[in-house]
Amino acid sequence: MIYLDNAATTKPCEQAIKAAEDAARSCFGNVSSLHRLGIESEKLMNSAKKTILKKLGLQGEIYFTSGATESNNLAIRGVADAYKRRGNKIVTTAMEHPSVARTMDYLEKLGFEIVRLSPKDAIDNFEQYIADNVTQDTILVSCMAVNNENGFKVDTEKLYRLVKNANSETVVHIDGVQGFCKVTLKGDLISLSGHKIHGFKGIGAMYCADKIRFTPLVYGGGQQKNLRPGTEPTELIASFEAAVKAYPTDLTHYKELNGYLRDRLSKMEDVYINSPDNSVYNILSFSVLGVRSEIMLHSLEEKEIYVSSGSACSKGKISSVPDAFGMNSERADSTIRVSFSMETTKEDIDALCDEIENGISRFRRTKKCRRKGNI
Repeated sequence: MIYLDNAATTKPCEQAIKAAEDAARSCFGNVSSLHRLGIESEKLMNSAKKTILKKLGLQGEIYFTSGATESNNLAIRGVADAYKRRGNKIVTTAMEHPSVARTMDYLEKLGFEIVRLSPKDAIDNFEQYIADNVTQDTILVSCMAVNNENGFKVDTEKLYRLVKNANSETVVHIDGVQGFCKVTLKGDLISLSGHKIHGFKGIGAMYCADKIRFTPLVYGGGQQKNLRPGTEPTELIASFEAAVKAYPTDLTHYKELNGYLRDRLSKMEDVYINSPDNSVYNILSFSVLGVRSEIMLHSLEEKEIYVSSGSACSKGKISSVPDAFGMNSERADSTIRVSFSMETTKEDIDALCDEIENGISRFRRTKKCRRKGNI
């Protein structure tokens, strides 16, 4: 099996599996309990918070959630409600994950002014383009650090600085799911996910800077300062911390794989790279013209090579990302996304490219024959 769909989810690392098992066996107390087992569980949770904050290089608070979808909703809806008396304008982008995009749709129905900006309109200085749309009534800017479909990278440090220069009171939310442990993240609120860095599904986090307010989505027993109540899943939190600690700091392997794949693809006819120049190395999007994504994807699957045609969260729906980057329909319909892990090898890339070439020969020929009426 060759797994090249790590932007969708990653295989849990051994450290995360062991941490979850150890916590389940010996640290299963309720964090809210006053006895020893509860105190030990609280220590585990606090340790994980410190680890994540250290990895981010930021000071503030960590709130554990069920995943990045909840974190994004908590950040965006929470800020909108908490700051609505200050203004009703929110600036975001047209390339966002559905958990952000659909939340913006919801807020728009409530009367908020939502400004959606496309990278295609300012691909070389997108951070400045976003900041230029910030006005005195802008309460929130929400932007992903790394696009999950093509790897396009936003300089969040630059964005944060520019937004604060435009309006120091505007809250900056960063969807850091694809960027965490890979790029520097800066924001007042940052959404994180465990299963994108070889942790488990079902655990995420939201970083919150000091003095930033947000309204909770749910109400309950008062856990996590009443802002994200519910019994904390210490086993999953332990796995998240272990995954963060285990994630490598030297990411040159991704750069080597990315360059190697680009070189192989450059030798194929009518294959085009979709990932912008300013993209992370662990994600590469390309189009095989003349072969629809779904056909190529299932052809590769028959050889146990697993890739994606885009966002796994856009299943059954047309993604807005290709249009946000100015991609025409032919390239959008033939897009393949490859995303690496540290376990990916050049031999995996060779196998992928060999099968793509076989697919090109097979499916392009079939398409031409059908046009001629021979099939």
